Amino acid sequence: MHLLFSYGTLRDPNVQQALFGRPVPCEDDSLPGFELAEVLITDPAVIAASGSDRHPILRRGTPEDVVAGACLRLNDEELAAADDYEVDDYARIPVTLGSGRQAWAYVAAADAV
Repeated sequence: MHLLFSYGTLRDPNVQQALFGRPVPCEDDSLPGFELAEVLITDPAVIAASGSDRHPILRRGTPEDVVAGACLRLNDEELAAADDYEVDDYARIPVTLGSGRQAWAYVAAADAV
């Protein structure tokens, strides 16, 4: 199983149903050192699943910045479906959450290094 930190549309039950075929329980957590920005989505499939052409995106911030969100427990196939859902503006990286747990998170591709 994989932990995936979500701060946006992957917490939406409709998006979860479309991507994973089931609702995924979410556990509250946070991600220090990042802040939220917004990205314009142009992929019609992603817009159809989320209902919006504007999605939040993580950008590196200061050590004091913290983004609230939740962890999803996904199997390999579900993580691959999440990868397919996220557009090229995002990159999946390993992160350490506020709880100390290790997880994946999608951040702005330019901030993935």
